[in-house]
Amino acid sequence: MPETPDLPFDRSVGFQVRALNRAVQRALGAAIAPHGAAVGTWYFLRVLWERDGLTQRELADAVGMMEPTAAAALRDMEQAGWITRTRDSGDRRKQIVVLTDAGRALRRELLVHAHAVNDRATAGFSDEDRETLLSLLTRARANLDRV
Repeated sequence: MPETPDLPFDRSVGFQVRALNRAVQRALGAAIAPHGAAVGTWYFLRVLWERDGLTQRELADAVGMMEPTAAAALRDMEQAGWITRTRDSGDRRKQIVVLTDAGRALRRELLVHAHAVNDRATAGFSDEDRETLLSLLTRARANLDRV
């Protein structure tokens, strides 16, 4: 059996993507913290800004978190006054999550910081380079999502 070649960190897609993700999350977290938001709530807000009124489970699935983790983040968001949770009239086991006016207003405040972090991460890139990077990342994820 041939020896498996080394995989240095600088040649590992997984390592580089994880390192980039951690750096982006650190920068974003620092930028949105003064607004009372944490990275853990950021992803829920992003989904709700696009598709308000999801069930707690749908929201957890959309963000890619386990439902107990989502419940903790949503509790924090509810305490902050950004969402309300109500029981579904058709199925009392389900909770519907809806943004409040304060939660909707955060969109304008926080997206500015997300754009700034993206700009920092791609500083020195041409517009074409940015589009290529996004396209390649999307294709790589699709490759791994295929069953």
